[in-house]
Amino acid sequence: MGVLLALVLLLGVTLSANPRFLSGQSLRDLLLGASILVVLAAGQAMVVITKNVDLSVGSVLGLSAYATGTLLVAAPGTPLPLVVLFGMLFGAVCGLVNGAVVAVAGVPSLVVTLGTLYVFRGLDSIWASASGRLQINAADLPAGFTSAGTEALLGVPLLAVGAIIVVLAVGDHLRSYRSGRELYAIGSDGAAAGLSGIPVGRRVLTAFVVNGMLAGLAGVMYAARFGTLDATAGTGLELQVVAAVVIGGIAITGGSGTVWGAAIGAVLLTVIGAALPQLGVSAFWQQASIGALILLAIGLDRALALRTARRLRRWDTRAT
Repeated sequence: MGVLLALVLLLGVTLSANPRFLSGQSLRDLLLGASILVVLAAGQAMVVITKNVDLSVGSVLGLSAYATGTLLVAAPGTPLPLVVLFGMLFGAVCGLVNGAVVAVAGVPSLVVTLGTLYVFRGLDSIWASASGRLQINAADLPAGFTSAGTEALLGVPLLAVGAIIVVLAVGDHLRSYRSGRELYAIGSDGAAAGLSGIPVGRRVLTAFVVNGMLAGLAGVMYAARFGTLDATAGTGLELQVVAAVVIGGIAITGGSGTVWGAAIGAVLLTVIGAALPQLGVSAFWQQASIGALILLAIGLDRALALRTARRLRRWDTRAT
């Protein structure tokens, strides 16, 4: 609720400074800008709920995007569904590597994914150098694929439609399915979850694989939207993704939060990046301003959560 209020306040302030901030083209650009981050945040939400974190998602996105571009250069007639499936499987393999080391070997996810962040990025660089094609440009890709990154369905960009479908699917799984609810139990108390019969290792491994799969999907979306692919694609995105999840109300200690909150957090980060220039904030102060606004959003969300908890305690006291 707090992060949604922060988003509404920011939109209100920005609209007062520039009434055309949410005009047709600007709104379309905001939706396109948020789509990839929302997909990444949905996958990261599943991992963080289990009291883990994946810092390699930016590198997985970059590697999957380059793999997608290479596939389309070699076989430009590949149908779009197969391209999407290829990118998702590519990302799932990366997620499997992370999940196997975390769940089977018991190594902390922070350490594992910090290492694979550089490993996947290095593999991307080696692949690009060895292939003799350091950069794949939009002109090298089929027009039908790149146009998917800009086309719209009923006025909504296709990439945004895809992001909404992902959030709906992940949200439904976490809310309605036993395997989804078990992720919260694992994040709250992994030892107790294991004693109650929950397959902790298998669930954590699955969360990492799904997260990698969605990072692969984000790589395909990145390739379709930007068209220019090299070894630097997705650099730094991992921190934005973790920030979006935390801003969205998912506890970094696991066990609580929703994918809806993570999605709103991703949208808020995108809006902050677009709103600051409209508010006349100097480029030199934008990063510091983004950090301050993130802290403000988290503080607002925490204050509302504490207020709700106090009201619930009062009701419990009166009931007894």
